[in-house]
Amino acid sequence: MPKVLIISDSHGWTKEVEMVKARHQDHVDQMIHCGDSELDYDETPMNNFVKVKGNCDFDDQYPEEVDFSVKGLHFFVAHGHMHQVKMTLMPISYRASEVGATIICHGHSHIAAAQRINDQIIINPGSIHLPRVRREKTYAILSWDDNGNYQVDFYDLEGQIVEDLSFDTTIE
Repeated sequence: MPKVLIISDSHGWTKEVEMVKARHQDHVDQMIHCGDSELDYDETPMNNFVKVKGNCDFDDQYPEEVDFSVKGLHFFVAHGHMHQVKMTLMPISYRASEVGATIICHGHSHIAAAQRINDQIIINPGSIHLPRVRREKTYAILSWDDNGNYQVDFYDLEGQIVEDLSFDTTIE
């Protein structure tokens, strides 16, 4: 079963990014950072992440958005500030549709959530530094199977699953 680690809004924290990466890197097929790392693009904690520029990132090497596939599943990643994700998810959903993505990963709001809109799954892993709405500092892992079943599990910074955030859906 493929798995993808999704993290965002670490806002300068290096030790914590390294800790999450070390905990999961051998058990996932890809790692994504959805922006606002506040680290240089080539800084060691950011190694091995597909990464995008957030509104607090100033290294111009970061792309504003990326799209790519993992094990045949098409992803679109953007921080979200250019898509008004604090107001609505429609602009980021439309942009992901333009590139043919099924999975949308974003940050910016610091609010951990996963939801399905039509045939897309939108994931905000929350923030490992400054969470909003909840106390837990969170990140997410998406897993899926060949039958169109998708599971998003959220974890706190200590690696414990946050059960009430878990999300599963099917897309045929």
